[in-house]
Amino acid sequence: MAGKPINPTLKLVLEYGPLVAFFAGYLLLRDEVFLIGGSEYDGFIVVTAGFIPIMIASTLALWRLTGHISKMQVGTLVIVVLFGGLSVWFNDERFFKMKPTILYVLLGAALAIGLMRGQSYLKVMIDELMPLQDAGWMILTRRLCYFFFALAVTNELIWRTQSTDTWVYFKTFGLSLAMFAFFMTQARVFQAYALPDADEDEG
Repeated sequence: MAGKPINPTLKLVLEYGPLVAFFAGYLLLRDEVFLIGGSEYDGFIVVTAGFIPIMIASTLALWRLTGHISKMQVGTLVIVVLFGGLSVWFNDERFFKMKPTILYVLLGAALAIGLMRGQSYLKVMIDELMPLQDAGWMILTRRLCYFFFALAVTNELIWRTQSTDTWVYFKTFGLSLAMFAFFMTQARVFQAYALPDADEDEG
């Protein structure tokens, strides 16, 4: 079910604002150490602790304004809260750095299970926002499944072998740009398998 209309700029702010806030907070506090409750926390952990409520608030705001959030958004929020919370609780940044890996593995696995059953779970996850024929959904689902696993492997390589600065830049810009580039390269699928009704509406 589609949600209520919302100002595109406001929607963009609510969806990407938490990520931008995390990036800005990290740049500001990355060299700081905070003594909280007798324990020392570096800037990364403090920023992660702040990111969680911001992410929750933005997701709830989207839900309140549109009356709807996708299953993918709900799953992302759960992973953020879980692994962000583990990083803060154990004062260990590795949990939060693993978050994209876990998220993309779960998404890829879900799509793979659907494909093995001859179904496109992608169509379910994004609530049919893109009008495509079933054959188009299957092609897009298969490609995105591989892409999610590739992102998971890339994230593991970067956070385990590169500096925290490099990983933060990758998380903030690299993952978003990679996803944007993926869907841009699928233009032929959208054109070839667009539903006739969608073509008529556009005309």
